[in-house]
Amino acid sequence: MLTPAALAFVAVLQRELGPTREALLEARDVRQRRLDEGQLPDFLPETAAIREDPSWTVAPPPPDLNDRRVEITGPVERKMMINALNSGASVFMADFEDANSPTWANCLEGQSNLIDAVERTISLESGGKSYQLDQQTATLMVRPRGWHLPEKHVLVDGEAVSASLFDFGLFIFHCGARLLERGSGPYLYLPKLESHLEARLWNDACRLAEDHLGIPRGSIRATVLIETVLAVFEMEEILYELRERSTGLNAGRWDYMFSIIKKFRDNPAFILPDRSSVVMTVPFMRAYTELLVKTCHRRRAHAIGGMAAFVPSRRDAALNQLALERVRDDKLREAGDGFDGTWVAHPDLVPVAREVFDAVLGSRAHQVDRRRDEVVVTASQLLDVAATPGEITEAGVRLNVKVGIQYLASWLQGVGAAAINNLMEDAATAEISRSQIWQWVHHQKIPREQVLAIRAEVIAELGDAYREAGELFIEVALAPEFVPFMTIPAYRLLP
Repeated sequence: MLTPAALAFVAVLQRELGPTREALLEARDVRQRRLDEGQLPDFLPETAAIREDPSWTVAPPPPDLNDRRVEITGPVERKMMINALNSGASVFMADFEDANSPTWANCLEGQSNLIDAVERTISLESGGKSYQLDQQTATLMVRPRGWHLPEKHVLVDGEAVSASLFDFGLFIFHCGARLLERGSGPYLYLPKLESHLEARLWNDACRLAEDHLGIPRGSIRATVLIETVLAVFEMEEILYELRERSTGLNAGRWDYMFSIIKKFRDNPAFILPDRSSVVMTVPFMRAYTELLVKTCHRRRAHAIGGMAAFVPSRRDAALNQLALERVRDDKLREAGDGFDGTWVAHPDLVPVAREVFDAVLGSRAHQVDRRRDEVVVTASQLLDVAATPGEITEAGVRLNVKVGIQYLASWLQGVGAAAINNLMEDAATAEISRSQIWQWVHHQKIPREQVLAIRAEVIAELGDAYREAGELFIEVALAPEFVPFMTIPAYRLLP
């Protein structure tokens, strides 16, 4: 993977785009200080002309991204990639971010697996079973790590390279032309954006890569995850910045909940109840998804629904039936609201999600023509967290602490997507657990001592193997100042 030419290309990306990335990360810090002082976000007056101009739309989707009714996500681990590509989903998102523990081995093996998947030579012999690709497979998309993360194993001019540019650069360098030769293309999912200027930087990265590698302008296509509360106020601007290559927006629900807590951590009007109470039908989440569909369809872009994190149980029929019913209800709501597709985390959920969207779409590839002009969403509705019903309970505190420790233990062992309590936990869902603990302690809803006591009980129950994860959880959940991403201090512990 790390040929001189590939590394030279990554260095070009870093030298050209790194200074802008650093400036944008500093702008995040400045914006956070304003939020800490009580300022609330709103739609930007300086970009009103973009929002009010009805004439522009994004580029039409490529043929293999026209129908996206079911998308499956998972880490770039070999077996999971084969199973996801064979799952019957329309799209598979190979994830270097929230579902991937970014050990050096995982990141490099993931890039190698992508080449094998594109070449259709990916296979595996494991546990007496043989895994290889079916004749029909899902369309491949790749999610690089977010702008905030470094890749400590590669230095450019003495500084750690942007993990985003490293993941993106190796994928485009090794697979971009290969994919185009096979009638597809290098398709991306872009995570954690907080502004349209961050989308502009991604567009600049794509143009630079296309020109440097000699592939046609606009051949790199991108869907943006709207998973921060600041990005929801700039959705049209984000589509506009990427309009030559945009393939839509995705409602990244779990990170969005985490973002609400993180961005308004000092504001008592934004205290959320138990994680299980914050469902997609609560007012602020409903406003977010309704506006996303309307925005996408106004600009002829796909709107992709959020993750069904339930993991079916092949041992417990009753539990499995409950999970499938919840997923079905979730997907019925999304399809009814106008979404063009949805996400699942497990191959067993593909049939139920596809059945729901097939019933709504029929022979149509999407429902972009459904404009949702009746939807009117205000800034105050997007920020109406106080209307969320539910309470902070001892069971909710205990669940957050235990899940947080279990997930971090998995992550430190190199596994970034872990089935815990029949839910597929990744970095986004675990961030909700630890940030809720921080928020509740910070606002004196629960005592710090309760969290420490539960941590001790959890380690006594799970064993000493969880002690390091327990200490890390306390570091990120009870720090005097909020740690923006728990994966940043955790990354220092990875090989």
